[in-house]
Amino acid sequence: MSLKTVSIATRKSPLALWQAEHVKAQLQQHHPQLEVELVSMQTEGDRILDKPLSLVGGKGLFIKELEQALYEHRADIAVHSMKDVTIDMPEGLQLPVILEREDPHDAFISEKYKRIGDLPQGAVVGTSSLRRKCQLMAWRGDLDIKNLRGNVGTRLKKLDDGEYDAIILAAAGVMRLGLEDRISEIIPTDIILPAIGQGAIGIQMRAGDDDVLEMVASLNHKTTQQQVETERVVSRRLFGGCQLPIAAFAEIGQETIKITGMVGRTDGSEIIKDSVVGHLQDRDALGLQLAETLLKNGADDILKEYLHD
Repeated sequence: MSLKTVSIATRKSPLALWQAEHVKAQLQQHHPQLEVELVSMQTEGDRILDKPLSLVGGKGLFIKELEQALYEHRADIAVHSMKDVTIDMPEGLQLPVILEREDPHDAFISEKYKRIGDLPQGAVVGTSSLRRKCQLMAWRGDLDIKNLRGNVGTRLKKLDDGEYDAIILAAAGVMRLGLEDRISEIIPTDIILPAIGQGAIGIQMRAGDDDVLEMVASLNHKTTQQQVETERVVSRRLFGGCQLPIAAFAEIGQETIKITGMVGRTDGSEIIKDSVVGHLQDRDALGLQLAETLLKNGADDILKEYLHD
C-alpha cells in the first residue's frame, strides 16, 4: 500500500465522530503505519433542527458537505450512517465498503415505562421519522407523536426534561455511544420495521482512487453489504431518495435471504407490508419483486401523494 496518510470527512456530532474514530481505528489496525486525520464539518441537516427532515430536503442534508469535501480533495474518504446515504450515488463517487452492522432495530427509551406496550393512552412519544410515526400510529392510534430532532444527547435531554413520555432512537447509535443502559426495550420488527441501512456504517470515496480503495477494502463486511444493498434495491424502486414513510429489512441465513418491506401513511390509517424469501444469490431480483408487490398492493398510491406534495 503506497498511501501514508488518509483524511476522513465526518459530521461533528458525537455519533458521527465515534463512527469516524471507529473507521480510523480499523484502518490503523490493518495498516499500522498509516496516519489518519479527521476533517469534521457541520452539515445542513445538523444546522436545521426546528423542522422535520421531510420538510427540509430529507436524507441528503447530512452528507452533501462531506461529498463536496471529496470532490475538492479535502478528504480521501467520507464516513456515513448508511440510513443517511441517498440511493443515487453522485457522479464520480462510489461507496465500496460497508462495515459490520450493529443492532439494526429501533430502541424504546423511557424513564417511566419499561416496554413500549406499557405506554398509556395519549402518551407523548418523540421521533423525527415518518417511518416510525406511521408504524406507531398504525399500532397505537391513541399515541401523541411529536417531532424530535437533534443528536442523541440532545434527544435524551429532552426526554429527561419531561418533554416526552418516551422517545424512539436507532439502537445502534445509542449503543455506540455507550448509552445502552438507557434502552428500555429493543422494539420488535412487527411493531416498527427498521430504516434501510440502519445500524451500518458506509465508506464513500472518489471513483478511480485505487490506492484508497485498496486501503479501505479490508474493512468491508460481506454479509452486511449484501443486506444493505438489498434493502437499497427495495428503496430505489419505492422512490426512496426522499424522506418517505418506507422501510426495508433484509435477514440473511446460510444461503437464503428474507426481505421485509413497508410503506405507510403517516397517520397510520394504512400500512402496506410484505415479505419475500429466496436464495441469497437472487437477492436483487427478490428485492425488486418485493417492491413491486408493495406498489401493486397500494404503496404506489401512497407514495405518489407524498411525492406530489
